[in-house]
Amino acid sequence: MAHTPCISQILRYAIDQEIPGVEVDWTKLVHRQYANLALREKHRAAITTPKEIAGLMRAIDAYRDSSQLTHLALKFSALTFCRPGEIRRAEWDEIDWENKLWRIPAEKMKMRQAHLVPLAKQALDVLRELQTISGHTRYLFPSIRSAERPMSEATVNGAIRRMGYEKHQMCAHGFRGMASSILNEKGFNRDWIERQLAHAPLDKVRAAYLHTEFLEGRCEMMQTWADMLETWRNGQILS
Repeated sequence: MAHTPCISQILRYAIDQEIPGVEVDWTKLVHRQYANLALREKHRAAITTPKEIAGLMRAIDAYRDSSQLTHLALKFSALTFCRPGEIRRAEWDEIDWENKLWRIPAEKMKMRQAHLVPLAKQALDVLRELQTISGHTRYLFPSIRSAERPMSEATVNGAIRRMGYEKHQMCAHGFRGMASSILNEKGFNRDWIERQLAHAPLDKVRAAYLHTEFLEGRCEMMQTWADMLETWRNGQILS
């Protein structure tokens, strides 16, 4: 959008000069329709190569010795790449074990739309391990000070720093950019990726398809993503 004012001036000049074919300054329409694009593109530190991701996943495994609960929060973040706030406020009654889904209510979502998160086999394994720690509480990731409150927003970022990653390298929100980058490179359907990230549609046409949820495709994609993380963690970097 940085060049929009310049383009607008050119179009207005063309309209003033009655140049054939130029009748509307469409930059205003673009600005209204994509007003949230700049916010969406806000940079978040993330690692995005298979080799770096492999190192991160091994560091997460090793963090079990420091805190099992935080280790599982890190692992769940990588597997689901939901927003940090959605993860730390996740509740056990939102887990649909039968359908292998995490059903996040609208009031917890940034866009105020209920969100379905397909759970890969590895994510379900994390939840089963979590049950032995926090299954008797409200939250998947309760605060260490009070089970009535969710984990602090600083916990995951703090763990990432202790694992040796600087602020410009990786952050809790970076799991989203990490997954998005790889899945786009692998050629997965952009609608699946955007819906998994729970991004708002950029136009009314795309919004019309939200009700489909793309669940079948997203389930396949999330399992493939989990398998890639596991494969890379084990040292098998194919690409």
